[in-house]
Amino acid sequence: MDTAYEGDATRALAAEHGFIPVVPPNPKRKEPWAYDETLYKRRNEVERLFRRVKGNRRIFTRYDKLDVVFMGFVLLAFAIEFLRISVNTP
Repeated sequence: MDTAYEGDATRALAAEHGFIPVVPPNPKRKEPWAYDETLYKRRNEVERLFRRVKGNRRIFTRYDKLDVVFMGFVLLAFAIEFLRISVNTP
């Protein structure tokens, strides 16, 4: 969730489904709430990972007809990203 979805109804729905809404309040809100800023920053890392994985054309356009083959290529893309990150980390 980000600030575009910070409405009371959306936050209540997320909480109802067992999610912890970690979204900053809109700066114009009269009664802002506290949120975990560290966890919110980690959310960005996950979004960037999915953007890089979707950069793989085969996954983005979903060429494969069988779910098991598609999932295999998704896992391969995640493994490649993990290796790329671990090699570049000092």
